[in-house]
Amino acid sequence: MQKTQLLGFGTIGTGVVQVFQKNAEVIHQRTGIEMRLTRVADLDITTDRGVSLPEGVLTTDADAVLTDPNIDIVIELIGGYKPALQFILKAIANGKHIVTANKALMAVHGQEIIEAASRAKVDVMFEAAVGGGIPVISAIKENLCVNRFSTVIGILNGTCNFILTKMTNQGSDFAPVLAEAQQLGYAEADPTFDIAGVDTAHKIALLSALCFGTRIDFNQVYTEGITQISAVDIDFANQMGYKIKLLAIGKQCDGAIEVRVHPTMIPKSYQLAEVDGVFNAVRLSGDFLGPAMLYGSGAGMAATASAVMGDVMAIGRSICSGAVGRTPIMGYCQDQIVDQPLRPMSEITSHYYLRFTAVDCTGVLAKISTILGQHDISIQSMIQPESHAPDSVPIVLMTHEAQEANIVNALKEIDLLDIIRQPTRLIRVEHDLD
Repeated sequence: MQKTQLLGFGTIGTGVVQVFQKNAEVIHQRTGIEMRLTRVADLDITTDRGVSLPEGVLTTDADAVLTDPNIDIVIELIGGYKPALQFILKAIANGKHIVTANKALMAVHGQEIIEAASRAKVDVMFEAAVGGGIPVISAIKENLCVNRFSTVIGILNGTCNFILTKMTNQGSDFAPVLAEAQQLGYAEADPTFDIAGVDTAHKIALLSALCFGTRIDFNQVYTEGITQISAVDIDFANQMGYKIKLLAIGKQCDGAIEVRVHPTMIPKSYQLAEVDGVFNAVRLSGDFLGPAMLYGSGAGMAATASAVMGDVMAIGRSICSGAVGRTPIMGYCQDQIVDQPLRPMSEITSHYYLRFTAVDCTGVLAKISTILGQHDISIQSMIQPESHAPDSVPIVLMTHEAQEANIVNALKEIDLLDIIRQPTRLIRVEHDLD
């Protein structure tokens, strides 16, 4: 019999308890192991979660349980950095295998955890940290591991995808749709990590490290959220044949990697453009695989608990077969992980959507296009609709491929012109996802 301890009895923790209770027979049939959840630790053990546990299983003393020699696996579902990091390191030091859904912790402190696990010869698994129930991490580490990956691109936050989908379908602006998402439980009371892109950045940092065999400094991941996206921009995108999604982008090319998160226009014909609502998707491109997309529920109690328990069962099998450590934690052997330069945003190239709000007079477009040309930026297409404002007119341009630094410098000059009424809106455009 293998014994497991759960740290954190919130929504996902409740889901894990339900899986243990409802699918105990499935777990035994697929692993040949009798697995028991022997301890559940949380600061709050009085709130009714809708599940019942045997006497003595619930405890507030997580620290004491971490040293219990009878516990084989510790599931960490506390979230955040503290005390989760301290608990995990203590569990590892006491020979416990770790399953976690904590993307923030793994993205920022993953290397420390991995080094501790390597010394202690225990496994750390974190499938639920990225994509909820989508088995993307195991796919990268196992089934697709023969490939050299060139790109990993995803829609990785259900809250943002729900908001952008609603804005697209209803023509609504950001604020009322965010309020609706909060009412429906798709957005937290404080949604900052989601809508500012931080949650997505944690996930693409992990996926890029797994795909490219390198360490990612999370502080260097360019992160831009969706708070500035307006119904106006979504409408213009639609007219030009695009949808706006919050994309997580990891690319490897020319000896460097790009890791970035920002709102992105993609052609409506692309598969990723069809991923709507709270669903997530990850698109991988490998040298033998070619392109492949994994799609499913990216969050929620049931989907995330499913991923957590998949990791628990995998570790259980490894313990029984004496195969602990068979698969490297980050997919590459530790001595084969190499540091690669992270390309700064100023050096990336992209097509760009630019929306200017300018005085309605002759010569405006000539002044704008002259400055763009001086910075090696050429115009691919333009929309100049009728204005509904008394003293300004929108001018919407799509550029050919240009360097980010040139775009930024050009817009600094343009926005200083006396003909420009508001700061120019910029959205990057991806045509070639490979």
